[in-house]
Amino acid sequence: MGIKKLKEDIYFVGALDRDRRLFDELIPLPDGTSYNAYLIKGSEKTALIDSVDPPMYSTLTDNLEELNTGKIDYIISHHAEQDHSGSLPKLIKKYPESKIITNQKCKSMLMDLLPVPDKRFMVVGDDDAVSLGNKTLQFILTPWVHWPETMSTYLKEDKILFSCDFFGSHYATDELFVKDVKKIYNAAKRYYAEIMMPFRTSIIKNLEKIESLDIDIIAPSHGPVYNNIDFIINAYREWVSDRVKNEVVIPYVSMHGSTEKMVEYLKQSLSGKRVTVKVFHLTGTDIGELAMALVDAATVVIGAPTILAGPHPNIVYAAYLVRVLRPKLKYISVIGSYGWGGKTVEMLADMVSTLKAEIIEPVVVKGYPKDGDFKFLDGLADKIILKHKELADNGMIY
Repeated sequence: MGIKKLKEDIYFVGALDRDRRLFDELIPLPDGTSYNAYLIKGSEKTALIDSVDPPMYSTLTDNLEELNTGKIDYIISHHAEQDHSGSLPKLIKKYPESKIITNQKCKSMLMDLLPVPDKRFMVVGDDDAVSLGNKTLQFILTPWVHWPETMSTYLKEDKILFSCDFFGSHYATDELFVKDVKKIYNAAKRYYAEIMMPFRTSIIKNLEKIESLDIDIIAPSHGPVYNNIDFIINAYREWVSDRVKNEVVIPYVSMHGSTEKMVEYLKQSLSGKRVTVKVFHLTGTDIGELAMALVDAATVVIGAPTILAGPHPNIVYAAYLVRVLRPKLKYISVIGSYGWGGKTVEMLADMVSTLKAEIIEPVVVKGYPKDGDFKFLDGLADKIILKHKELADNGMIY
């Protein structure tokens, strides 16, 4: 993207990583990502907001040199994770007069992760401020979006919130500001689902914390910048609310077609009664797509064949994913088949027992499903529909 101007004397100086396809060796990146660093030139001092992933260090420094930055007084470190802070050791050598401004917890984590000496830090607390002359930086602790040390910076005079991972999206684009709202909504939802959803209660508190700020622009650490802030704030409010959609998510594996037949039948039974059903065959599913579906779903039904007396390993992975992402599910159930026996249901029930979702009686059959088995699936569909109706009657479905 190169250098982009947000407002007078405020610039994007970060880097695009269009070719990156996996984050943390786990999260798919279909649209690449960006490492957003921002330069603020005050009348007396200059501040750099965050840095970049180490492989993109030269892009950052080329941008800074093109702007004839000269001296950098402050480097604001919002988050210790290396895609934000990994370039700090080189930066503080290049700019020996600079101080790293961060909170105490982030300082400790940075010193654990990187060779950064104690003397280079300037520690700030919640609501502390630093003047750049004609511009004032106010620091806001926003923990658990998505690490415990994360903070944000509010530039008072220009009404910009530099929000770190909060409101971010893994999306590499040459556009500084959001242009394609639908595309960025999906990218931001994927981002929320994959790393933010487990910390939903903390996000609710942090949304309340920034409500009093007069914000024109939200500049996150990944993805494009929001100059229509209601778009992303309202999306987050929807995602973190207790309300769900009239949707059932069915992640499944089928070794010989039996479980797949049950999934197809249940899908038709629910869809025929106006319940949206999203099916994910786990041998070819992008886990980001599954995580996105979990953000809104009222119910998850796990389709699990039995192998070696327990659930298929891909199903174990899916159940673990549901448990650690902690979606606001209201109900969960299991369907599947077995050959000679096993404890598939018991093992899966134990894996998701930490969720607050109510377990609806599973339907597990021996071998290929018979006519009588389909009646049990009809019964499961009826129970789900009834449960969803109760949610709707209580205003919990949108």
